[in-house]
Amino acid sequence: MTTKKLVLELPAAKGKNRRSDRYPVVVPVKVKWLESSGAGVIEFAEAKEVNMHGGLIEMKGRPAINSVIEITNISSTRTASAQVLSQRLNHKGEVVGMAVELLTPSETFWGVTFRLKVAIDDLLKLEKDMKDARSGGMDPRVLREFRDAVDYVRKTAWALQELQERQVHQRDTATVRSLLTDERVRRATQLSKALAFDLESHEVSDVTPGTGELFRAIELLHQRLVSLFKLGPPE
Repeated sequence: MTTKKLVLELPAAKGKNRRSDRYPVVVPVKVKWLESSGAGVIEFAEAKEVNMHGGLIEMKGRPAINSVIEITNISSTRTASAQVLSQRLNHKGEVVGMAVELLTPSETFWGVTFRLKVAIDDLLKLEKDMKDARSGGMDPRVLREFRDAVDYVRKTAWALQELQERQVHQRDTATVRSLLTDERVRRATQLSKALAFDLESHEVSDVTPGTGELFRAIELLHQRLVSLFKLGPPE
């Protein structure tokens, strides 16, 4: 007769025995697994404290340690397989969830909120590194591109937040959607001018990865703009 060893895990210090930091989120998930009897179980639960390698799932069921479960992100409908590593205990010795490890690490499985938290952390670290290197060593053009990208993301985040608040309070959202569209047009114009300069300076050529797809996208956009403004063929 063999006995399975039950692995219990107390709350660990941040980063201890982990390949990457975990971030607090609330991700609704559907968990599927097989009991030792062969019966299939499905439970709706919440994933918390996640990283690209796994996380903590607060759930009532107790899949066997080392078993493989199927997790579905309800918001995105994406599915991943994970191995159950341990039961997580709080300081009172109560089981608060199951620690799992994704069989295939993913930066996107847990959703945009998780990616935003990672991005915030990365940006804060990058800011520190940029301050340390402010005396030189950074390409001015790359700095300009980074500043423009951050500005674009900032405006998009503001517009989305405003949109959500208006939806909650059942207010008109048309003006916010218009702002998002205006910002996309402004950004596309800015990028088009920058690419035109890169083409003139021969930094972009027909062998640059993605130029073929870019050409087709610009050609489609040009057709739509010609139709919009009812422009005739160039003379």
